[in-house]
Amino acid sequence: MGPGPDPARRSRAYRDAMDAFGCAPGADLFWLPLGAGGHSVRWNGRIYEWAAARRDRRPALALYHAALVVRSGDGRFVVEQAPVPRGDPATRGVVATGPVGVRWAGGFRVFRYEVRCWRDGVIPDVAEAVDSPRALATDAGSAERILELAPRVPRLVWGRDPGGTGEMWNSNSIIAWLLTGAGIDAAAITPPAGGRAPGWRAGVTVARR
Repeated sequence: MGPGPDPARRSRAYRDAMDAFGCAPGADLFWLPLGAGGHSVRWNGRIYEWAAARRDRRPALALYHAALVVRSGDGRFVVEQAPVPRGDPATRGVVATGPVGVRWAGGFRVFRYEVRCWRDGVIPDVAEAVDSPRALATDAGSAERILELAPRVPRLVWGRDPGGTGEMWNSNSIIAWLLTGAGIDAAAITPPAGGRAPGWRAGVTVARR
């Protein structure tokens, strides 16, 4: 497998996508192939999907991770869940963190995830986005509700099923939770054709509770 898009290409793709929407209020969804830009995550995802497909007796599908770009009167923000890298979280707009795998392990950086609401931020792998961006809202009210909710996302354990939803809690769950809480019908949103977004239903279910 060849290398992913170089940083210059990613930067151009991101700038072009943002220019297409200008500064009008709203929220746009980006579907990123799971592990875009990171071969380890990509292959682990493929192994997971192969096992899940065998269990469910269905064909294996492409897996997607969701991110949002939200524009309000306060500016443009990237809203996304990601692993916790080294460095100052304030420079990435981190508004919440949670544990990965088991709650007690969240004291270690490598077992934490972070939720970003990053003013003028970037989606590193936007050049690999599929069927994106999708405009979900074109009003300031919806955009502002998403931004208000971002620091209040449930700090549930990544990879665990939150209370019998039937799916693990992950990055897609957080985006679906935010959209549902903001009054956007996340249950009607589907990933690109031939793919699926594990955890999406968990986010919708938890938000409706």
